[in-house]
Amino acid sequence: MDELKEKIKELAEKYSANLNAQILERKEEMKADDNSHYLVYRVLGITTEEGQLIDMYQNTGRFLYKYAGSFLEEAATLCFKFKYPDGEKTKVVNTIGLKPKTFEIDFLNANDALEVKWKDATTDGDHITKEHTRVQVIKAHGHKPIRVMFYYPQREQAKRIQQTLKTLYAGVGGEYYGGDEAWEYLKQYTGIDLREILTEIANERTPIATVELKEAVSEIKEEGKDKDGG
Repeated sequence: MDELKEKIKELAEKYSANLNAQILERKEEMKADDNSHYLVYRVLGITTEEGQLIDMYQNTGRFLYKYAGSFLEEAATLCFKFKYPDGEKTKVVNTIGLKPKTFEIDFLNANDALEVKWKDATTDGDHITKEHTRVQVIKAHGHKPIRVMFYYPQREQAKRIQQTLKTLYAGVGGEYYGGDEAWEYLKQYTGIDLREILTEIANERTPIATVELKEAVSEIKEEGKDKDGG
C-alpha cells in the first residue's frame, strides 16, 4: 500500500508541475493580449482590474479542470491496477455503427469494463446516443459496462443527462456509480480508500488553506459590519 501511495504522490507532483508550467505560460501570453474588449466590460459595470482577473482565471481555470480530471482518473486507475495487475486499458470494435470504429475501455478486469471519469458535465443530447451505443457494444463483446464517476455535475440539465445514463447502464445489465457511491465502489472493489489517500496528500501540500479561507471570510464579514455601521 505504501508503494501505491508513493506512486500517487509522484503522479500528483507530475501533474502539479505541468499545471503550473501551463498557467505561467498562459499568463505570459496574456500580457500581449488585446484588451480593448474591456470597454464592454466597463459598460456592464466591471472595472478593468476585475476584467483582468476574470480573464486570467477563465484562461487558467481551463487548465486546472483538465489536469484535475486527468489526475484523478489516472490515480483511480492505478488503484484498480494495483489490486488487479492483469487488468488493462483496451478497445473494442464498434459492432453496431460506423463511427467511431472502436470504443475504449478505461480498465478491463476479466469481464468488468470500467469507465473511470472524474466528472461529466455535458448537456449534449448526442452524448446519450453515443453512450448508449458504447454500452451496447461493450455488452455485445461479453463484458459488463461499469461507470465510475467521482463528482456529479452542478447544473440541472447535466444532472438529468446523468440520470438517463444511469438508466441506460441498468438497461443492459451494467452498473453506474456516481458521487460518494463511486468512491465507495472503488474502495470495496479494490480495498483501497483513494479519497483518504488524496486527503492525506492534499493536507501535506496545502495544510493552511482552510485556515486562510476562514481568515478571509472573517475579514469580509468584518468589512461588511464596518460598512453597515457595526
